[in-house]
Amino acid sequence: MELADLEAAFAPNHSKFHARRVYDSVYAQRSFDPTLIPEPIRDQYKTGALTEAEKYVSADGTVRYLMQLHDGKTVETVFMTEGSRDTICISSQVGCPVDCKFCLTALMGLERNLTAGEIVGQVLHVMQRHNLAPKSRTMNIVMMGQGEPLMNLDNVLKATRILIDQRGIGMGERRICLSTSGLIPKIEELAQATIRPRLAISLNASSEEQRQEIMPITKKWHLADLLETCRKFPLKPKEHIFFEYVLLGGVNDSDADAERVVALLQGLSCKVNLIPLNPGPGIPYQTPTDERVDRFQRIIMKAFHCYVRKPRGRDIYAACGQLKLVQLSSPTALSPTA
Repeated sequence: MELADLEAAFAPNHSKFHARRVYDSVYAQRSFDPTLIPEPIRDQYKTGALTEAEKYVSADGTVRYLMQLHDGKTVETVFMTEGSRDTICISSQVGCPVDCKFCLTALMGLERNLTAGEIVGQVLHVMQRHNLAPKSRTMNIVMMGQGEPLMNLDNVLKATRILIDQRGIGMGERRICLSTSGLIPKIEELAQATIRPRLAISLNASSEEQRQEIMPITKKWHLADLLETCRKFPLKPKEHIFFEYVLLGGVNDSDADAERVVALLQGLSCKVNLIPLNPGPGIPYQTPTDERVDRFQRIIMKAFHCYVRKPRGRDIYAACGQLKLVQLSSPTALSPTA
């Protein structure tokens, strides 16, 4: 609930002061006391607090949480820290319906959308676990976990408003980013929101035919139309669109692919993030060599800022494209930690 939701729920028999105390307890203090809710209405509401089912810690410090929802379903949340920056990767759905051929989450299918409370609840849990304070240290939220965020846009936008409210959690709007496979009508809807995350597009191909093969959603939302929608997207000052590009060895990582990407993105205010494939069981692609990644990046950098995303948490299936509720049991896997 946003503050206005709480004030409406407590009216007319209870003051706005009660609502504000609850709001402060949940979001600012992150130590919710249920006795703050007046007893006559206490049973009508529950928090979006999630239960930590399992926790895996990578050799590089990345932490993958399996978070249990009220109905027993589970989603994944990943915490990464580097230098002076913390990043939480959160889920927006249980599973994902998009069926990208290089992503383990796609093998799950879609079970349901998360509520705004369940989205925010992931952030609050990690903040408590790691004593995070976005007002004193840089903290980023990336909606790049399980799910296609734009297929749950209302709850994603509500969660974003809660996350940036300075009376509560207090994040900066520019510190929240969502990644989409390219649902054109929903991108247009996102553009109309006054408060919204930054936009990242999972591009992953240099041509319509190539993208249809690895991202079947392109058969409905064509690449040329997607890029035209991006060109019309209203950017705020100092804002860019991010294009995510998963490099598949021998499939979309040639010099010619890189040159076509440069041509596709001409005229856009954007940055490119390259993601060498994070492997997983059932994924029929290979990770490209470091030399190939470097060559691809050099070509893109002639026209755009281009970064290679450092793989984090591969050993615990916490890296981009690996989230599939994998239970680690192999001899080389790390055991759950308390």
